[in-house]
Amino acid sequence: MAKMKKEIGKVVSQESIADGIFSMWIETEAAKCARCGQFLSMYTNDSGRLLPRPISICEIDKENGRLRVVYRVTGENTGTEQFSRMKAGDKISVIGPLGNGFPVEEAKGKKVFLMGGGIGVPPILELAKEIECEKKQIVAGYRDAQTFLKKEFEQNGELYISTEDGSVGTKGNVLDAIRENGLSADVIYACGPTPMLRAIKEYAAEKKIVCYISLEERMACGIGACLGCVCRTSQRDHHTNVHNARICKDGPVFLATEVEI
Repeated sequence: MAKMKKEIGKVVSQESIADGIFSMWIETEAAKCARCGQFLSMYTNDSGRLLPRPISICEIDKENGRLRVVYRVTGENTGTEQFSRMKAGDKISVIGPLGNGFPVEEAKGKKVFLMGGGIGVPPILELAKEIECEKKQIVAGYRDAQTFLKKEFEQNGELYISTEDGSVGTKGNVLDAIRENGLSADVIYACGPTPMLRAIKEYAAEKKIVCYISLEERMACGIGACLGCVCRTSQRDHHTNVHNARICKDGPVFLATEVEI
């Protein structure tokens, strides 16, 4: 694979869609070849921050050369807080698209679960738009009634929602929503916090369902420089001969049976 180069993109729009959650459309060459499940490494304009921040791709508009990212501001004076201050017309340095993406071809003729939790919800949207399957069941987990991207999901499949406080849909998590609604599937695609993915992995093993999980939450720099996203794998790496993989380089999407989480 050719080495990706840093590119100067342009912010097309930016808006807050929930408390601490922002949606940004970026004009970038990366849109031409981006796939669902991939991510961008985005740089702030702060020269003191050398490493980029990996942000998953939420939507792809190839026709207009644009990508949408939806991200959470993680605190004051962070990279994501600096992104949130950007406005239409601002320049932004990016590298991408990066990562392997979701294997959508595995869904043909099958019933699928597209499962997202928290800030792992946005990457599921483009997957829902692209995937072709017999039955598309989107299961999204939120903290409360701020169900960002709900309208977009409703336009792209059967949507089931869980909230931690029970304000919308099923009270509990995404697996509670599956059980409450008596849902079943042949293939699972999931993205979200590690405890959620661990529970989904166990559920898939119990039900003997093929399961793909995105570990994007654990990425730090997104370009393989910091080694902060190394995870243990069931197979040995051919180059290093150890049971490790870098999520940003070898993933972020893995078969659930391939990784220990």
